[in-house]
Amino acid sequence: MKILLVSANTAETPYPVYPLGMGIVADALERAGHEVAQFDFLQSGRSFEKLSQALAAQSPALVGISIRNIDNVNLLNEQHYIDQVRQIVKTVRAAVKAPVVLGGAGFSIMPEAILDAVDADHGIVGEAEASVVAFAASIERGERPARCIRADGLVDQAGIGSARYDADIMKFYLQHGSMAGVQSKRGCVHRCVYCTYPLLEGRVVRPRPVKDVADDIERLASEHQAGYVFFTDSIFNDDGGHYLDLLREMKRRKLTVPWTCFIKPGNIMPEHVLLMKETGLKAVEIGSDAASDTALKGMGKDFLFKDIVATNDVFVSNGVATANFFMFGGPGETKESVLEGIRNIVALQKTVSFMFMGVRILPGTPLEKIAINEGVIRQGQELLSSTYYISPAFDRAWLEQALTEGFKDHRCCFFPADKFESATKFLHQMGYAGSLWQLLSPERMRTRTYGKQ
Repeated sequence: MKILLVSANTAETPYPVYPLGMGIVADALERAGHEVAQFDFLQSGRSFEKLSQALAAQSPALVGISIRNIDNVNLLNEQHYIDQVRQIVKTVRAAVKAPVVLGGAGFSIMPEAILDAVDADHGIVGEAEASVVAFAASIERGERPARCIRADGLVDQAGIGSARYDADIMKFYLQHGSMAGVQSKRGCVHRCVYCTYPLLEGRVVRPRPVKDVADDIERLASEHQAGYVFFTDSIFNDDGGHYLDLLREMKRRKLTVPWTCFIKPGNIMPEHVLLMKETGLKAVEIGSDAASDTALKGMGKDFLFKDIVATNDVFVSNGVATANFFMFGGPGETKESVLEGIRNIVALQKTVSFMFMGVRILPGTPLEKIAINEGVIRQGQELLSSTYYISPAFDRAWLEQALTEGFKDHRCCFFPADKFESATKFLHQMGYAGSLWQLLSPERMRTRTYGKQ
């Protein structure tokens, strides 16, 4: 059966992200014997006309749409993507009579609401490698599956396959400042109050065989000339040490393709950083998320701000560029903790920091329950429209003013977080690919004297 998969994601900040989920589903369907084509809406220039042309050329019997993001989770510059998905569905219906099925991380967070909003035929919730193959088989038999299909449990670690990387789509992303995505594990054991990763991937870490991950990296380098790899794991440095096994396999194979990842503060030793550097590490994004011990506790974190400092220091002292991301206004936050957090961030050494105001409330998270209990939202309130939690200890106007004043004189502290967006696009147009933190951190080192501000 002919199947067309469409990636609906068009977010470009801080850089465009290759549609890895679509590639994983494409691989599963192709291995099941289907003829699969992939269409990326961002690559097409957000062109509905090009989508119509692709539909006419492929004449698919089934169309799948991958939704990565619902919105950009930025209260001060909101961008919403569901209206765009609705128009994609309309374009598909105008061109072919094929059923339309939705999937992806964004869709799985609130499937029924999105199905209703975009008027698609079906949706697959959760990890889709197995369920999408069964779904396609039922369509091929002429059956009509349920409107909303929930994956039967999680894929075991041996079943987490590689992506079918599309050469043309990959070329676009590599030429527009992006990196080739690789997933080495799924699942998250942590209990951050706002996060949907445990809902989507489960609370048990499921590592892929290190040989398979290393094979992906080698293939990306040799077949696609990828000059930079991004590990898309929610946290790269898992407590079980799978990431160290992977690094040893990469070292054994002499894989040194530049790479970056998300790092959780804590449990990073200097020898771990040296092993990372030996295999190509250039920069890390530290999941700091809150800037004081009070705020970290309210966010459900199991580390303190001193652990953020230590993690940042161990990387920058070894020549690895870092970026830190902070949210202000979470549960338990007070005016005092906000001001303390600003001081803490300004004092961080040789890094670039991005600040967000408010915390996006998503269904099924502990934050949703907290917001209901505190009267921030109503029980059963629709959350497809962007809804943010801000601590009742202060109002939005005070918080915005405090953050604006607190960071205005610090060139590597970005508030709002998208303040760097225009410069990012310029760098990408100039052909710069890879982590932007490598450009920012050296400038910070040259132009600021730390601890004397």
